[in-house]
Amino acid sequence: MRVAEFLEPKDWFRAGAGPRYVQLRQRLTDGVAQGVLPPGSPLPPEREIASITDFSRVTVRKAMQALAEEGTIVQRQGSGSFIASKTEQIEQRLTRLTSFSEDMERRGKSSTTRWLERGLYMPSPEEMKALGLSSEDSVARIVRLRLADEAPIAIERASLPVDILPNPLIVERSLYEVLEETGVRPVRALQKISAVNLSEANAALLAVAPGDAGLSIERTSYTDCDRIVEFTQSIYRGDAYNFVAELRLAKE
Repeated sequence: MRVAEFLEPKDWFRAGAGPRYVQLRQRLTDGVAQGVLPPGSPLPPEREIASITDFSRVTVRKAMQALAEEGTIVQRQGSGSFIASKTEQIEQRLTRLTSFSEDMERRGKSSTTRWLERGLYMPSPEEMKALGLSSEDSVARIVRLRLADEAPIAIERASLPVDILPNPLIVERSLYEVLEETGVRPVRALQKISAVNLSEANAALLAVAPGDAGLSIERTSYTDCDRIVEFTQSIYRGDAYNFVAELRLAKE
């Protein structure tokens, strides 16, 4: 069934059964539940929905805002409204130092990458501090959108000294595979996790609504000789990852 047919008011609108925007919101919610509106699918523009339903633009906008607030749809500036994707939560133990590709492979999921940035750059103040670089040095930087089974999970920004990664273009799938081949794979890391509300730009990449909960993760990784290899700043979808740590009673 086409979306326009599904929204024909003769099939669902009842005068006196409640505000029009509430009935429209319920109709769209029913469409998601019935599979008529699958995750990730676009919705018609507000003016088109107003034309189909013979409702005012104000009524349609109110229904769409309510759906966005409850997470049923995602509104992307310049692109329109989309049915929100539902992502299976992934549990990650904090006792293992693994790459995203290794995590997904271990779970039987396919991992893919969308490159956002890759090359040699002037280091930022954060990169200089984390990697011990000067303003005259360059930094190897790779920024990727990481996907599991085609669902966007995280935005990952990794920075490395140029002598460790002189050519970022050789990283095609897994950064840790490249580092292992050159003998500088990290063996330990310090990681800081904090809660954030996703910016509009990050939310658009992760296919969620602006302001949704996310996880900001900073990781500094070291070789067995305690040299800093990598400084990574990542933004994860809050509904996609659970980080688990095992705690033991300290002996006095």
